[in-house]
Amino acid sequence: MDVRDRLFIGGEWVAPAGTETIDVISPATEEVMGRAPDGTPADMDRAVAAAREAFDRGPWPQMTVSERADVLARAADHLRGRQEETAGLITREMGSPISFSIMAQAFAPVMLLDYYVSLARETSFEEVRAGLLGTTLVRREPVGVVAAIVPWNVPMYVTMSKLAPALVAGCAVVLKPAPETPLDAYILAEAFQDAGLPKGVLNIVAAGRETGEHLVRHPDVDKISFTGSTAAGRRIMSLAGEQLKRVSLELGGKSAAIILDDANLDDTIPGLLPNSMMNNGEACVAQTRILAPRDRYQDVVDRLCDGVRAMPVGDPLDPATQIGPLVASRQRDRVEGYIASGQEEGAKVAIGGGRPTALDKGWYVEPTVFVDVDNKMRIAQEEIFGPVVAVIPYEGADDAVAIANDSDYGLSGTVWTADPGRGVDIARRVRTGTYTVNGFVLDFATPFGGYKQSGIARELGPEGLSPYLEYKSINLPAGYTPPQA
Repeated sequence: MDVRDRLFIGGEWVAPAGTETIDVISPATEEVMGRAPDGTPADMDRAVAAAREAFDRGPWPQMTVSERADVLARAADHLRGRQEETAGLITREMGSPISFSIMAQAFAPVMLLDYYVSLARETSFEEVRAGLLGTTLVRREPVGVVAAIVPWNVPMYVTMSKLAPALVAGCAVVLKPAPETPLDAYILAEAFQDAGLPKGVLNIVAAGRETGEHLVRHPDVDKISFTGSTAAGRRIMSLAGEQLKRVSLELGGKSAAIILDDANLDDTIPGLLPNSMMNNGEACVAQTRILAPRDRYQDVVDRLCDGVRAMPVGDPLDPATQIGPLVASRQRDRVEGYIASGQEEGAKVAIGGGRPTALDKGWYVEPTVFVDVDNKMRIAQEEIFGPVVAVIPYEGADDAVAIANDSDYGLSGTVWTADPGRGVDIARRVRTGTYTVNGFVLDFATPFGGYKQSGIARELGPEGLSPYLEYKSINLPAGYTPPQA
């Protein structure tokens, strides 16, 4: 049992205002594996007040970006020494296979923090610019107090995609972890406390939806950065609009993998399948619509089924496991509902579709491949967030692009081909925020985000810093050049 009884507010470990707690239930054993305080609106008020004080009167926004980078570098070193612990904890919290957790749940957040440390050291927040009417000093200043609201599927990584650029910018942050995964945030708090982050710059309160909405509405919060469902994103944007808060939203996806007629399936299927089923399918960027040329359709299906058949399902702490349990009983119910819906609409289950018979505990769903799928079906249009893929036939490259674009989402995508130039041409035509030819890559130095209902603004890269900055133009008197900041 990993039991915590304090919240991290104002740089201190403080008692919560309420007595309710969050039981963290292992998705593999269905037993309580940890406990943390369930934050209340009063706790959020205290956290926002601490962040407001740190931003308005504390040293953090006035420090040089290089000085802020030094603090982030020390935090990265702390987290680097606890990667194995972090990976194991997140696997126990939400069921991610440990082989995935080691890289995506523990190592990737450190890599991301390292990237923003490096970016900070080469970034200037002031520029003297020759304008049409004179000389202007253009400044980039921190946006203020940021509410970072993160999901449970890759909690430490998503947190860092917000926290690292916000801190580089000079903002203060109130972080709300999801109630399914409150425990790994304590490692994060310890890292920044050990690194010497000034008090109040980071505050962490795990809580449910009601308290999260209180945070969004709080008048002393200047910006919301949210990752989660499109439905929740709409609600947050509506609430933020009442106060004209700045908003960044990284939302759902229903990404299409286009297998062109010249693709070598011996390479394509082993490269594609792990990125269709990544993190038990609980990934917004998962390649869950697989578009196959009609004259190669059955070959693609057969190879996908062979690949799925070879994926071990079981204990997420076992390094051999590739598919672990879903995060919660309700999530399994959701996925099973989509499997039933697909069959009702006329699609067929080629493999999977049930619960593993060898596992009598845990919220498992067999990795599932649907065939005879029309892109208008719910299983092709809605985000399932489980180990379920739909194989959709197409007639020619133009039809494949049209099917890929026939979606409310536009977050990710891939194309598989023997001709990289042809693949890049396809990539240019698909309306989605990130795309890979013959593989799957999320590069921390390049922008990540979505078209359409997959979100607003970008994370990662220099573009991921911009949402945490405000631009100010200071028009200078003739002949005056300001000292370099």
